[in-house]
Amino acid sequence: MAIAINPSILSADFGRLAEEVQRISTADAVHADVMDNAFVPNLTFGPPVVERIVQASPIPVDAHLMINDADRHAPAYADLGCASVTFHLEASAAPIRTARELRRRGARASVAIRPATPVDGLLDILDEFDQILVMTVEPGFGGQAFLPSMMAKVRRLRTAIDAAGLSTALQVDGGISTETAGQAADAGATVLVAGSAVYGAEDPAAAIAELRTRAEQR
Repeated sequence: MAIAINPSILSADFGRLAEEVQRISTADAVHADVMDNAFVPNLTFGPPVVERIVQASPIPVDAHLMINDADRHAPAYADLGCASVTFHLEASAAPIRTARELRRRGARASVAIRPATPVDGLLDILDEFDQILVMTVEPGFGGQAFLPSMMAKVRRLRTAIDAAGLSTALQVDGGISTETAGQAADAGATVLVAGSAVYGAEDPAAAIAELRTRAEQR
């Protein structure tokens, strides 16, 4: 199974974002972490910066919204030109409505769950989403250690997606490295988000290629 690698710019140099997205042009998408210092205890950037990232990026942008009131704010990121918009299930009162609105505005609809959130709330509505994101660290900060216990969730979702005959992408985010990429792919993930493993390398393109190889040769 082909594995997509989406580097997280949370580990990039925020003072040179236009250049930083060019450094990962061999990846499948840019993972842009939007944080509001409320849903998570960190603050990054919002719509104006994401718009510039979309304009500067040679590859599609997936905005990962770690923010409160996702139903209100998520559609604006589709309007900015993000190819995919990921909002958190925990921050949404109407995830189906929000997913449909994202699709109506031309973006792929993606929903994320934190480590403590069970997958049960997603199993009956999988067909509403183009992608499911399982966080393999607590959201908010880069450089955290991978939580292997989350692979049970990934396996359960993979089984449900396959049983329903869906093409829903299954993404994992947090602690992805050459040591953990194979674990995630083996559990059924098809999209890997890696921050420090890519931007901490001297050659980001080589790091992306190595992650993809490790995942696909599991």
